[in-house]
Amino acid sequence: MNVSKIALLAAVATLVSTATSAADAPDVVVSIKPLHSLVASIMQGVGEPELIVDGAASPHTYSLRPSNAQALEKAKVIFWAGPGLEAFLQKPLEALGTNAQVVELDNAPGLVKLPFREGGAFEAHDDGDHDHATEAHEDGHDHDHGEFDTHLWLDPMNAKAMAQEITMTLVAADPANALTYEANAKALDDRLDALDTKIVDVVSPVKDKPFIVFHDAYQYFEHRYGVRVAGSITVNPETIPGAARISDIHAKVAELGATCVFAEPQFEPRLINVVIEGTPAKSGVLDPEAATLKAGPDLYFELMHGIARSLKDCLAQES
Repeated sequence: MNVSKIALLAAVATLVSTATSAADAPDVVVSIKPLHSLVASIMQGVGEPELIVDGAASPHTYSLRPSNAQALEKAKVIFWAGPGLEAFLQKPLEALGTNAQVVELDNAPGLVKLPFREGGAFEAHDDGDHDHATEAHEDGHDHDHGEFDTHLWLDPMNAKAMAQEITMTLVAADPANALTYEANAKALDDRLDALDTKIVDVVSPVKDKPFIVFHDAYQYFEHRYGVRVAGSITVNPETIPGAARISDIHAKVAELGATCVFAEPQFEPRLINVVIEGTPAKSGVLDPEAATLKAGPDLYFELMHGIARSLKDCLAQES
């Protein structure tokens, strides 16, 4: 048999294998981009999960679309963060996800969960101590969703714990592709370790400089890397803060001196200009929910690198 015929047969075999794998892949639906990225990484070579909250939408304000409802109805596996973050999904899952295995990733074993900070965490942390507000719950089965901050993915170690739960679920649901899922999970685990090391290097030079965020979404990043979130403009991004709150924050920014105040892509940026007016503070943008990023396996890493770079770029500027 000549070389060209062998090459042709090999190509046909690859196409058949790929088509068979895609046809056999379970229908998997994921709620938000950061979690979708983890699932997509583990499913590479098998299939692509469907995403609910796409584009620049936020789970804080999202309304389910008819196409989302159809995806939930036909899904074999559904991954979501949980009702603490995604209240809009709770009733649709009860009504439409009856044929699927629904996995609430805020219950993944091994997660570090940090208590929800009432009042916007507006006072700066004590120097050198970033653990005082973090009595972590590591049993992975805390169902009282009002007791912990739901932005769990902003610590790569939590991403590793969720990835393990995702892998176990997919292997059980689709044992024919178990070896692929497990190999992808190992590669993802190694990549998350490398990401963690890189972020430490990026933020270390500026980690002692205080800054203000739009809403209190960064506690896990703060806890992992020792950065100094001095406060937030709003506790709940669905609620615009009043004049008294804005005035208090303006005074706090002036007191802190040359720092940064960070907006978010989905929410009103003009508030940031009001807060920093007449102060030496600078403005920047942080994107904790990946609103500006394209969904896919690389999104989680772009998200975390982006937060680290934005902090460094703004906080490293001279006043």
